[in-house]
Amino acid sequence: MSTNGQSKIRPKKRLGQHFLKDRRILSRMADVLKICSGDQVIEVGPGTGLFTKELISRGPNVIAVELDPELADALPELAGHSPNLSVVSGDARLIKPTELLRSSMPYKLTGNLPYYAAMPIIRNFLEDLHPPSLMVVTVQKEVAQNMIAKPGRMSLLSVAIQLYSRVEIMWYLPPGAFYPPPKVFSAVVKLEPLTDHLLPVAEREGFFHLVRGAFCAPRKQLGNAISIGLGLIREEAHQLLISTGIDPSRRAGSLSLQEWMQLYRVWKD
Repeated sequence: MSTNGQSKIRPKKRLGQHFLKDRRILSRMADVLKICSGDQVIEVGPGTGLFTKELISRGPNVIAVELDPELADALPELAGHSPNLSVVSGDARLIKPTELLRSSMPYKLTGNLPYYAAMPIIRNFLEDLHPPSLMVVTVQKEVAQNMIAKPGRMSLLSVAIQLYSRVEIMWYLPPGAFYPPPKVFSAVVKLEPLTDHLLPVAEREGFFHLVRGAFCAPRKQLGNAISIGLGLIREEAHQLLISTGIDPSRRAGSLSLQEWMQLYRVWKD
């Protein structure tokens, strides 16, 4: 029996299920999401429906996406058979918003994301042509800290998240807030997708090809890392950086988002 008493469904370890059971935290998450009657909200990983009920009580239309077919089938009953709830059994790493939404109106996304799938889910929605207006989700603490990293500690993940959104850690969650308790701390993260994208859709693949290449050897000097990652001779890589005003002896993690954009512009030309 789960500790919230809502069902006899037991968490499945293979699906990384850790149900958020603290009602005060769920209420605070809904507060940050700023939902009201008539909003469209996609909830990823509703689990036993505790957060689903909190969301529904505030009046929005909730589309719950659950990978576990057993939980997806049980959710309508767990949530009180609300007419404001639609349940989709599927993988939120692959589903597109247009497959879920009732209209082209803005929507918000929330959920207690499984650790192994958190970043693919976030990027799937952030990078879509119809991204949410706001995201409030739980992720592993270390992942959250990586998402908000500043130049000097940047990673491929930092660049990918910050290119599309303003991100903020709201608060941290102890293992005891979940059932069963995970072995690590978690964090509630707010992401506000940018409406004025720095990069056109057609250029995203090329941009991330460059960034991935530079981060292929993050401990090496940037000139050497780019040489390895992009298959350039060392002199070409160094000249590329120098022409952008970037010291080849720096590391990839030290570059700001603006410097990545400048480097990409020079490289693609």
